[in-house]
Amino acid sequence: MRITRFTKTYATPEQTAAAARHYSWLAAHAQPLRQPALTVIGPNSLTFERIEGRHAEPGDLLRLAGRLGDAHGTAWASDLHSVSLNGTHTFRDGALFGDYLAVRKVALRRRLEQGHLPDRIALHAMLTLLENTAEGPAAFYKDSNPRNFLFTDDGTLFTLDTDDLTLAPFGYDLAKLIATLIMTCGPIGPPAIDEALSTYNEAAGRHDSRLGTTDRERLDDFLALHCVLTAPYAGRNGYRYGWPIPRPRLQGLA
Repeated sequence: MRITRFTKTYATPEQTAAAARHYSWLAAHAQPLRQPALTVIGPNSLTFERIEGRHAEPGDLLRLAGRLGDAHGTAWASDLHSVSLNGTHTFRDGALFGDYLAVRKVALRRRLEQGHLPDRIALHAMLTLLENTAEGPAAFYKDSNPRNFLFTDDGTLFTLDTDDLTLAPFGYDLAKLIATLIMTCGPIGPPAIDEALSTYNEAAGRHDSRLGTTDRERLDDFLALHCVLTAPYAGRNGYRYGWPIPRPRLQGLA
């Protein structure tokens, strides 16, 4: 495995500090997610070891689902077991952990302005769906998409990109991974999604039985939210495929 350096720049020192803070939190509380070494923190940049490898593909879904479930369970046991999805949480330096509801309410309203929701009735439906999912134990959301996972030639799995980190229900980040794999590589059949969910639940449930209870209906609710939230990126950043999962609640929303 050949390792060099990669420097990522940010628009502001605040964004740089947030990405570094997220990296450190994941390293401390979500150890199953192996990250490239962070070597230099600059005013507007972070420098990492550069990992050579390939990004995630649909055939990796089971392995990734198990790793996410383990990481979410580890973080819950380590730091999130007393956190409410309707409350706030802080990092060690006092900065607030990203909120599950607030940032997504803003994003859904923006989707209406951008034309990805047909009217305010559809917006209300999505906001209600979001509110209804804000229950249960707290996990984290790290924007799991194929580009944010890297497999080396020897099969080692690395997790990339610490820019976005918020609280989220268990299963929400798995749904983002499934949605973006479909948008990147094409349809994934329901049996494969069910198996991934079972693998995720088994891995999370090893930390506490309450953590491995995401059912398919709840996963579908998360997928519906991601369908709308990711709509502006269709046709960009490698998202070449449309949304193939027929859901009655989404009819007329795209």
